[in-house]
Amino acid sequence: MTKAELKDFLDAKVLQYNLPKFLETDPIQIPHEFSKKEDIEISAFLTSTIAWGNRKSIITNAKKMMERMDNAPHDFVLNHKPEDLANFEGFVHRTFNSQDLSFFVQSLKNIYTNHKGLESVFAKNACNTGMHKSISEFKKVFFEIPHPQRTTKHVSDPLKGSAAKRINMYLRWMVRSNATGVDFGLWKSISPATLSCPLDVHSGNVARKLGLLHRKQNDAKALAELDKNLRKLDPNDPVKYDFALFGLGVFEKF
Repeated sequence: MTKAELKDFLDAKVLQYNLPKFLETDPIQIPHEFSKKEDIEISAFLTSTIAWGNRKSIITNAKKMMERMDNAPHDFVLNHKPEDLANFEGFVHRTFNSQDLSFFVQSLKNIYTNHKGLESVFAKNACNTGMHKSISEFKKVFFEIPHPQRTTKHVSDPLKGSAAKRINMYLRWMVRSNATGVDFGLWKSISPATLSCPLDVHSGNVARKLGLLHRKQNDAKALAELDKNLRKLDPNDPVKYDFALFGLGVFEKF
């Protein structure tokens, strides 16, 4: 395919998959259960954190997290007492367990109490070249309070070689326009042009078949290569192509 043909093909796939029916099988359905900004961004952050493995399992366990926070995540984060963290006993999603979830809630309280919330922390170091530094600095803030060492692995750092798939997916959810009813467009302080594709097995394999990516590992260098090529197709909203790459991989076995 020529570059123009590839763009037309992928644009058509974005239109096909960037629709509310996408919510039926995707973890993004969890934050769509809420209407308050802080509830949406906290539920989305926790859901994206456990977004690896079987998607049905992700959705089931994300719902369990919300239930254990009385389906009011912002209120729980701000007002929980130490004994309330016992609500999380027995929770586990793969390697993310109750100890990790308890710390995440404590860290989120620190962020909303002392750093003006998640949007403020991510926006502080956002720049027009991408969100890599912003994500790395976010991790420093997230772990600035006493924390279990084991929990640090659950927040990626792109400046240390990670593709940071789950945080990039979270940023897509928060920043991209809600025009089609899928993403939220909540965070106006960050431009969609700066976002990176949530690079995983599916999107990576499809990107390689389409010539958008040549590096074999799904790491930070691969993400930089994919970013560069997707921005050529749409410099203002490159991450819309996540819908095309993911849809082709998961639903069409491309």
